[in-house]
Amino acid sequence: MKNTFLYSAAALSLWISSCVSLDTTPLDGETNVTYWQNPSSAVETANACYVSLGNPDQILYMDGASDNAHVRATSGKTQAIGNGSYNTADNFVASIWAYHYEGIKKCNLLTDNIDLVPGLTDELRNQYRAEAQVIRALHYHELIVRFGDVPYFTHVISVDESRTIEKTSRETIVAAILAELDDMLDNGYLPESYPASETGRITHWAAAALKARILLNEGRYSEIKSVTGEIIEKSGHALHPDFAALFTVEHENNKEIIIAIQYALNLRENQGNYQFLPPSLAGVANICPSNELVESYLMLNGKGIHEPGSGYDEGAPWVNRDPRLAMTICYDGGYYTRADGSKQIITINPESSSNDRFQPGTSVITTSTGYYFKKFYDNQATTAQKSSLNYPVIRYADVLLMHAEACAETHTLTAEEWNKTIRPLRVRAGFTDSKALDFPVDKSPQELIEIVRNERRCELAFEGLRMKDIYRWRTAETVMNGKLHGMKINATIGTDKGYYIVETRSFDKDKHYLWPIPQAERNINQKLGQNPNW
Repeated sequence: MKNTFLYSAAALSLWISSCVSLDTTPLDGETNVTYWQNPSSAVETANACYVSLGNPDQILYMDGASDNAHVRATSGKTQAIGNGSYNTADNFVASIWAYHYEGIKKCNLLTDNIDLVPGLTDELRNQYRAEAQVIRALHYHELIVRFGDVPYFTHVISVDESRTIEKTSRETIVAAILAELDDMLDNGYLPESYPASETGRITHWAAAALKARILLNEGRYSEIKSVTGEIIEKSGHALHPDFAALFTVEHENNKEIIIAIQYALNLRENQGNYQFLPPSLAGVANICPSNELVESYLMLNGKGIHEPGSGYDEGAPWVNRDPRLAMTICYDGGYYTRADGSKQIITINPESSSNDRFQPGTSVITTSTGYYFKKFYDNQATTAQKSSLNYPVIRYADVLLMHAEACAETHTLTAEEWNKTIRPLRVRAGFTDSKALDFPVDKSPQELIEIVRNERRCELAFEGLRMKDIYRWRTAETVMNGKLHGMKINATIGTDKGYYIVETRSFDKDKHYLWPIPQAERNINQKLGQNPNW
């Protein structure tokens, strides 16, 4: 069911947004005097905060900064981050900085002024404040994951302040946002659910799930289990029974969705389809899955494709694979299901004459890897550039994977915990072989960690999390160095054992785990400094 709560705030959102980050005056004189005396100002401003939750570009393209994907677009996206050639003037880096500080400003407007709004009960006042605080905490989390120490403030700052504010340590910011989340969780400021007309608002369990994600990024595994355990036992959230249907308009805002970016037909739409679909479906294939991601999907017997006894046949690579592979990635002979139920077969073979065929080394609008992405295909969209499909920010599957990872890292991943987390994900995916479903008693603690990490990669592909995962695991220096591959082709030049070499990547462990502070921001505020080796 589509929600309706945020769309009335569209004009307000435009009014308080800006294209620069810190040095913009947010309110004019007339508004300061009169706006907050309007009883509707609280809900309007709270709703405007939701518009800043994110967008498909940030979610999809973030996988291009990981080993999951290659970005064909050379300007304003993540291709340079993926291959290590970006610098302090990178447009995408600057856009992420500006986007999150714009969102923080929206949240600060509400928290600064909520007490001025007449006619609110204490309960509603606390709820609106808590909603904004959760969204603000999410913005700060996204910033520190990429930039480390950043300016931290919880009130609307002046232009002069924006030009002199210094960075706050990552540790201090984490402590502050966790304290805010604990306060609202302990005091019940947020409801556990909302009526259908307000579906999509931040709940008590959304705050808890965000707390778990922050703890996960900080490697505080012993603390995660109590948070995720409570969500599992008490929240009422559950896996949607159909993995593919989970990412369709018909099944949005189901029990699995904890936080999502909300869209609605003709009211607020996105261009997600346009970014990843093949030309035959009016897309431009700017973001394409890598062969490394394709190979990470298990066989139906639970073995990796390169493990002895897996049964993998390189000549028939799609046979007996994790069903999520075909639900996430379109390969040669794969298909997209149209709204009328018919199948759009996609021919990618370079030898074919198909408009969707893989054309290595060219800059046309077909796949750059030999694979297309399909997970968020909205077959209800009126055009490729007008989709109303929601994009998840946190879903229950992620909570299960956070819990499993915390157990694995603390050597407490037992059969009981496995059956709460990994097993239901695989059952939902379509695995039936007991060797894939049962707890692997013969695996070492490190092997269990790797199993959970790979499960996370396959379940959450293209949901904007892979880059953050390989950064916090400190594996980016391995998986982001060297060749990124595409499909196997009939060629000897430009291939590696037959697999097309898309690009050669470089990741400096002493530099790239933090993005650079955008130079344009440093030109405005010299106190920002710069991250190491930039």
